[in-house]
Amino acid sequence: MQLQTATWQEVESYLKRSSAIIIPIGSTEQHGPNGFIGTDALCPQVLAQGIGETTGALVAPTISVGMAQHHLGFAGSITLRPSTLMAVVQDQVNSLARHGFDRIYFLNGHGGNIATVTAAFSEIYAESSLGTAGHNRPALRCKLRNWWDAEGVAEVSKRRFGAAEGSHATCSEVSLTYFAYPDFVKKVAMTPEIAPNGPIYDADDYRRRFADGRIGSNPALASVEAGEELYNVAVRDLSRDYLAFAQED
Repeated sequence: MQLQTATWQEVESYLKRSSAIIIPIGSTEQHGPNGFIGTDALCPQVLAQGIGETTGALVAPTISVGMAQHHLGFAGSITLRPSTLMAVVQDQVNSLARHGFDRIYFLNGHGGNIATVTAAFSEIYAESSLGTAGHNRPALRCKLRNWWDAEGVAEVSKRRFGAAEGSHATCSEVSLTYFAYPDFVKKVAMTPEIAPNGPIYDADDYRRRFADGRIGSNPALASVEAGEELYNVAVRDLSRDYLAFAQED
């Protein structure tokens, strides 16, 4: 069930059987010559919908803009400051908690979010530990799960793409978005075939090191077929992970 298409009465009914909810979170940033700018938000969004259909979980609106300052050298990229993203995460969690949600499962599509979102969780827990949380707020548990860390996803990525998978504008994430949006598949030759690797600092340095936006990848190998396989194994494995979290004591 999607929160955005549910009524408040339906959410109240849902809370009688579950206090867990999925929040997809990603980023709006360049993904090389053939990847969608929305890749990091679209991947967790489509997977969360699949998990919701499999488990009956309620899925919140996707947080589509994340911590992506290092991509600002490429047209279309948008970022939030770490402090802003932390505030967004805290406000959303506390809003949901007011209604009785106490297991908040963030399905993440962007590595740049990890440190910031984890820090936001620490701020949320500090409110309880320091006694500053609202009296009507339940004890909260938050989890950040990167979709690409699912065991089945790693196996498929290694088998299909090997060393060409890379770490940004990866074959797997581009394939997953192609499966979800096959009408927008883009065929682009990569030069060099596999992009260079290196550290990430500010936007200007990133653009200098990685001229077309990729890091270590050859997303020309991406395909709808691979995306479908990745989708199926990810929904399978992440559904299990979500249910275990939702039922934690």
